[in-house]
Amino acid sequence: MSRIAKLSRKTSESSVDLELNLDGTGSSEIETTVPFYNHLLTALSKHSLIDLKISAKGDTDIDVHHTVEDVAIVFGQALKQALGDKSGINRYGDALVPLDEALARAVVDISGRGYLVHTGEPAGFEYHLIGGHFPGSLVRHVFESIAHNAQLTMHVNLLAGRDAHHIAEAQFKAFARALRKAVEKDVRVSGVPSTKGSL
Repeated sequence: MSRIAKLSRKTSESSVDLELNLDGTGSSEIETTVPFYNHLLTALSKHSLIDLKISAKGDTDIDVHHTVEDVAIVFGQALKQALGDKSGINRYGDALVPLDEALARAVVDISGRGYLVHTGEPAGFEYHLIGGHFPGSLVRHVFESIAHNAQLTMHVNLLAGRDAHHIAEAQFKAFARALRKAVEKDVRVSGVPSTKGSL
C-alpha cells in the first residue's frame, strides 16, 4: 500500500500545495519563496528519504511567518495522512547530527499525541535573521506545527552551536534522520506498535 499524500491549503495569507511519499529516495522540488526555508526543507527531504514537492507563496511582503507556518502545518497533515493506520512502522526514531560546530539531537515518537520539547538554542538565536529574512524563532515554530498536525511526540535538543545557519540546519537534519527511522516499516512488527492497539 502506497504511503503518499497530496494536500493543499489556501488562506488569505498563503497558498500551499504539497505532495509527499514516505517510501521515496529523498528527491525534492521545493519553492516556498523563502530561500532559507527552501534550503531547510530540501535537507529534510534528503535525509528523511521522503520525496517532497512543495509549491507555496504568501504575504512575505509583510513577514515570512505565515508562509513558513502554513507549509509546516500542511507537511504535518500530509505526514499523518500518509502514515495511515501506522501498521508495521518502527514508531520510534532518534538521531544525533553534527554540522561543524553545531550538534543536534532529535527523538521522534509517532504517538498520536502532538507534543514538542525543544531546548538548547543560544540566547538571541530567536532574533537572528538567517539569510537576512528567516528569524531563528521559526525553527521551533516549524517543529511545533509539524508535531501538532502530524500528532508526533518530538524532542529536539541543540547540544552545541555558534553559527545560526548551522544551528538551524543541524536541527532539521537531526529531525529528518529521526523521522526516517520512525516511519520505516519493520517486517517483524505485526499491526500497530502499541499495547493499546492504536496510535
